[in-house]
Amino acid sequence: MLTALKDKSLHYQVFALALPMVLSNITVPLLGLVDAAVIGHLDKSWYLGGVAVGGTMINVTFWLLGFLRMATTGITAQAFGSKDKHAQAAIFVQGIALAWLFAFLLIALHQPVSSMIFHFSDASSEVKVYAEQYFSIRIWGAPAALANFVIMGWLLGAQNAKLPMWLLIVTNLVNIVLDVLFVLGFGWKVQGAAAASVLADYSGMLLGLWFVSRQWLAHALPSLKEKISTVRHGMGRLLKLNRDIFLRSLCLQATFTFMTFQGATLGDNVVAANAVLMSFLMLVSYAMDGFAYAMEALVGKAVGANNRDQLERYLITTTFWSFIISVILTLVFSLAGDRIVSLISDLPAVQAEADIYLPWLAAVPLVAMWCFLLDGIFVGATRGRAMRNSMFIATCGFFAIWWLLDSYGNHALWAAMLGFMALRGVTLAIVFGYQWRKNIFLSPAVKQ
Repeated sequence: MLTALKDKSLHYQVFALALPMVLSNITVPLLGLVDAAVIGHLDKSWYLGGVAVGGTMINVTFWLLGFLRMATTGITAQAFGSKDKHAQAAIFVQGIALAWLFAFLLIALHQPVSSMIFHFSDASSEVKVYAEQYFSIRIWGAPAALANFVIMGWLLGAQNAKLPMWLLIVTNLVNIVLDVLFVLGFGWKVQGAAAASVLADYSGMLLGLWFVSRQWLAHALPSLKEKISTVRHGMGRLLKLNRDIFLRSLCLQATFTFMTFQGATLGDNVVAANAVLMSFLMLVSYAMDGFAYAMEALVGKAVGANNRDQLERYLITTTFWSFIISVILTLVFSLAGDRIVSLISDLPAVQAEADIYLPWLAAVPLVAMWCFLLDGIFVGATRGRAMRNSMFIATCGFFAIWWLLDSYGNHALWAAMLGFMALRGVTLAIVFGYQWRKNIFLSPAVKQ
């Protein structure tokens, strides 16, 4: 272990992938914080509640298809490790084809889906109105948002984190600028926040496709025309992995959606306070995901090269730095959380509610780092089945904890969320430990 930590080249490899992703990922929750700050300074809390509920639903819709990025990263990284250029080219074309197919279906079905979802919400009528406005506009960004998943996954799998970094940074900066312009400048309120996100997604897609073309030429990959003509070859591997990660994502989004909607039953101030705290939770998630993304790319590369020693050294180094980042985040939320909340919303009732639940948030980084890291390990090894099963167990635990503590109101929701993160890490660690001891982890789990 100490030998790995003394190897400067290992630290460089981890940070060459993780740091760009951490920096770019932080802009994603930063966008959520800007949304909350811009909308939170309007005169009614239901505007913020509407963006929180509508944003949750659009994120659920898109994130359920987040397997497009994860599966693309894992398979591309393994192809990169084994130096298979045809496989690298094929996975990009297959991923984009799937992304646009799903986007077409989402747009075609968004009205009945929206009506069904909001029919079951217990939020106030004002929150529902603005949530539906937000959802109905954001859905038109699906072709770009889903394509960006594939673009990011493919570039990261090819061991290039700088281009995805610039893709995310530029997309989110465009979003933030348009957010302020449309909401505060033009007075479009919730509709302005949604329109800003749609335009930013398409800007990112155009930039991302240009990045891919540069990488394609630099690595002398087979012609795009050739790969399009054979797009169905090997699609089974991608679909099988996507199926497992989709079911895993379904469970994940069920917990976040339940937290938002159940919080809405506790009043507009609670749902607004949870929106602020969930923005901080997303900040933790995206910061930790930077190292998880690095783990995906490095593990996939080691699996593709069938190099156990290299894999072990990557695991040790990435875990070390993830722990350091987690400690820092915990200290920040513990010492300055209340002051950060006051920057997001100037509504006294929302600030008071958010301050009550800050201790739960402060505990999240150290508890959750393990599930993020292990997710990265299993994505890189394309072991979607284990991720699916682990998430199912953790989701059952989430609802059990909430049910047992329901009388404690919003505290029950936050306790359930913390337990959910812990169960994800524990179950994946058990599976990983077993497979590592049996020397079966290194082989790719999903074959063509």
